[in-house]
Amino acid sequence: MTTTIRYDASCRRFCSFVLAAVLTVGSAACAHAREASPAAAAFDYLIEYDSIHHPVVSRHGMVASQNRTASSVGADILRQGGNAVDAAVAVGFALAVTLPRAGNLGGGGFMLIHLAEQDRTVALEYYGQAPQGMPGDLLDGPDGKVDRGKRYSHLAVAVPGTPAGLYRAHRDYGRLPWRQLLEPAIRLAEAGITVSEDMAYVLDLQRDGMVRDPAIASALYKPGGIPYRPGETLRQPDLAWSLRQLRDHGADAFYRGEIGRRVVAGVRAHGGTLSLEDLAAYRVRQQAPLWGDYRGHRIAYMPPPSAGLLLAELMNMLERFPLQQQGQNSVANLHVLAEAMKLMFADRAEYMGGYPQHRPPMALADKAYAASRAKLIQMDRSIDAATLAPGDPFEHESRDTTHYSVADVAGNVVSNTYTLGSSFGAHVMAEGTGFLLNDALANFSWNGQGGANAPAPGKRVISTIAPVIVFRQDKPWLVSGTPGGTHIIGAMAQLLVNTIDHGLNVAEATQRPRVFQGPGDSPLTFEPGFPVDMLSLLEKKGHAVETARTMGSTQSIMIEAGVFHGGADTRRPESGAVGVEPVRSRPVD
Repeated sequence: MTTTIRYDASCRRFCSFVLAAVLTVGSAACAHAREASPAAAAFDYLIEYDSIHHPVVSRHGMVASQNRTASSVGADILRQGGNAVDAAVAVGFALAVTLPRAGNLGGGGFMLIHLAEQDRTVALEYYGQAPQGMPGDLLDGPDGKVDRGKRYSHLAVAVPGTPAGLYRAHRDYGRLPWRQLLEPAIRLAEAGITVSEDMAYVLDLQRDGMVRDPAIASALYKPGGIPYRPGETLRQPDLAWSLRQLRDHGADAFYRGEIGRRVVAGVRAHGGTLSLEDLAAYRVRQQAPLWGDYRGHRIAYMPPPSAGLLLAELMNMLERFPLQQQGQNSVANLHVLAEAMKLMFADRAEYMGGYPQHRPPMALADKAYAASRAKLIQMDRSIDAATLAPGDPFEHESRDTTHYSVADVAGNVVSNTYTLGSSFGAHVMAEGTGFLLNDALANFSWNGQGGANAPAPGKRVISTIAPVIVFRQDKPWLVSGTPGGTHIIGAMAQLLVNTIDHGLNVAEATQRPRVFQGPGDSPLTFEPGFPVDMLSLLEKKGHAVETARTMGSTQSIMIEAGVFHGGADTRRPESGAVGVEPVRSRPVD
């Protein structure tokens, strides 16, 4: 007789622990282990023999980011007694040194913060804002699209929000002194960082466009515009100067001080419209999160102009289907994901735009609305793109944003995504500052396209960024976000489905291959890792299919029973989850 044993993800870790006990001390010890709940709680996260990928584990806090050095900076701040907000601020400044293509002082972003003691979650929006002097045809090109030459220039620079956002987060919710949070980044910029294979590759890849700007050529390349080789040391003295200014004078150094004067002088000398008045008038917006629910899990999304509203709509549509029974990355699962993404992008093209002049209908996140949209999904065939709204106009968003997640032992968590827009932003740098400036204005719909996303002075540009905090039993359970441009929303949805519907650990959920369905009649694209047969089966349902590069880079933390599980996405080679090690006292002689 054959006996089939089935168990779900909720008992997986306990069963693995019991297996380890059997192998160690025999079946009697196994029976004892089942009763010894403290021991089980101490070790149940260690062994998952049915998983290929395993998270980094800590009981004292966790940081997950696209750069291991920056993650270590954040973990060290937690070790020094800082809270999750302190660590998030320190990581943000460290990434400006270690990840110049996306980490930044000259960009903007979105931050979700959960404050355990107050049992409160807040959303800080510090995204790019159009200068008041921006003309309506600033980036128009002759072909009806954004002019590439104008995009990668000082013309495309929006008012940066990163220094204001990080300062506001610390001022309102941090614990350690502000100066202490900038010191690690200053040391990295002054002493230099070791150029990795990945950094050497991207600097060489972007060389021709970057070295046209003398300040970039001086800051990120050797004399003559020669790229650094892997293993060499890159020192950034001008960036260290900017960081010291921020350390000593706070955000005023940027918005009312010498950093800002240098930035404005550099932008306006090359025809840009950014002014000192634009900097002085910039404000971080604190809002309540957009709250949603997915299969009993309460989710904090980022409000507009981020894409949290669209991610909520997508999750509400997916909730109408039995994804768990269909199986992870099955044909049925992928078909539903693709169709729901297609519907979501049609709504995005119709309703989403710059903020606050345009306010999208919050009914996009309504369960009843999602149910009506989900009825359009047929399991045997793909929706005809001709029956949907026009294609998505936001084709210019970069995949080289960056996200990081932080959690501390007190229950505070931070989910932060920030960006320069394109990889290395507008490919310009103000002389003497050492940091790249964004090209965020390119995210408006130019060339007289009008509509919700038309450019306007003072308008915050729209974004696909969508950090989340997922709650289980009213406590943060999953903290995550990702870069990826238009891939962000789909990548986040698949991470949520993998963890909630399919019960995968955060590392396993992160590493499973992803698909992406864009707007209109664009093809359903597959990451490497899917069998060829899967593409053929979905093609038979009417999908146009093709393979593509990787999608997103989710940097996530899952918190279970007081244990932090870090899931760093290896789609970015230098990513790393770093757990906080306890401070150990020295032995007494």
